[in-house]
Amino acid sequence: MKVNASNAHESSFRQNTCVARRLLLACVFVAVHFLPLQAEEKTPVVQTLVPWLLQEGQDLKSIPFSDVIAATSGKKIFPFDPGDADDQRILKKIGGVMDEVLRQMNAPESKVKHTARINEASSHFENLMQKLLNAEPDFSCDFPRTKAGRILRSGYPDLRLVDKSTGRICYLDPKLHTKANRDSSYRTFYFEPKNETNKVNDDARHLIVGIEHGRDADGWLFTCWELVDISHFRVRLKAEFEGSNRDLYRKDAVVGAGP
Repeated sequence: MKVNASNAHESSFRQNTCVARRLLLACVFVAVHFLPLQAEEKTPVVQTLVPWLLQEGQDLKSIPFSDVIAATSGKKIFPFDPGDADDQRILKKIGGVMDEVLRQMNAPESKVKHTARINEASSHFENLMQKLLNAEPDFSCDFPRTKAGRILRSGYPDLRLVDKSTGRICYLDPKLHTKANRDSSYRTFYFEPKNETNKVNDDARHLIVGIEHGRDADGWLFTCWELVDISHFRVRLKAEFEGSNRDLYRKDAVVGAGP
C-alpha cells in the first residue's frame, strides 16, 4: 500500500509534537513537586527543563490548559455539553445569578461604583457571586481549598460550585475587561502550578466569567457578562526565574558597601 509522503510527514510531526508536549508537562510536574527539595544541586531536572524553556517553540506557546491541569493535579477538565440538559440548566442558573450580580454592582448605593481602581472590584465580584450562587437551592458555592484544606483567595480558580442534584462541580473565575481590550493579546490569565497552593482538586467543568466594564457620570458601569468554557483553552508558558531581596542581599554575597 502506498503512503502519501506529506501525510506520513504530517503524522510523524503530530506524534513528535505529542511526545514533546508530554515531556514538557512531565518536566513541569517534576519541577513543581521535586525541584524545591534539590535547590542546591544542579539536577537532571534542571538540565532537561531549562533547554525546553529556552526553545520557546510551538510546544511552549500552545499548551492545552486541560493537559496542564492533568499534569499538575491529576484532574480532568470536562467540557460543557450543549446537548446535556443538566449542563444547560447549570449554565442558565449561573446566568440568572450574573444578571443579579450586575444589577447590584450597578445600583446607586454600590460601593464598587466608586472604587478608585477597577482591580479592587474583583474581590467584590467574587464575594457577591459566592453569596448569590450559594443561595440558589440547587447550588452550593464556596471558595476553593488547597489539598491541605486551607481556603486561598489568590490564584486560579476563585470559586467552586457544586450542583446538588448531579454532584457536578464547576470552577468559576471572574475577570473584568473593557470593551476595547476584550480582544487584546496582553496576558490576562495566569496559572502558577504549585503543590501547596493548588486549588483544583476535582474533575470538573471550568468557566471564566468575563465581565465588561466602562464608566458613566456616577462611576464604574458593568455592562455585560459572558461565560467561557475553557475546556479547550490553550496557554503559553513564560520562562521566568525569580528571587527576593532576602535572596539577593545575603551577608555572604555582599562584597562592598558605602558610604
